[in-house]
Amino acid sequence: MKLTPNVTDVTEIARAAEAGGADSVSLINTLLGMAIDIKTKRPVLGNVTGGLSGPAVKPVALRMVYQVSKAVKIPVIGMGGISNATDAIEFLLAGASAVMIGTAGFVNPYAWVETVEGIEHYMVENGVSKVQELVGALIV
Repeated sequence: MKLTPNVTDVTEIARAAEAGGADSVSLINTLLGMAIDIKTKRPVLGNVTGGLSGPAVKPVALRMVYQVSKAVKIPVIGMGGISNATDAIEFLLAGASAVMIGTAGFVNPYAWVETVEGIEHYMVENGVSKVQELVGALIV
């Protein structure tokens, strides 16, 4: 189940997905946003509002992944503003079992390869033998 961040309590939605039989949850989807053309005084988007993605949503996504990973027993797939290895590692430390890159691929078609290479480099530098060792390893 891909969870929206546009709710009061994402952990409640995650628990409901788990109770309903979901094998995993992925989060976050886009944040609801809006843009206005000041010359025409009209919304830029045809539907008036739309989804905000990319680096701007990362802090919200990271927080929600952390909260959900503590609330459910099923795997959490983190997404939302991941552009590089540092971002991906943050999501893993926050509790994501896996991560996805979306918007960054529009800017950098090598984002996925560079991210994997960066994670590998981080693991070697820090004596980490398996990615699973990073999952939820945030020290609070």
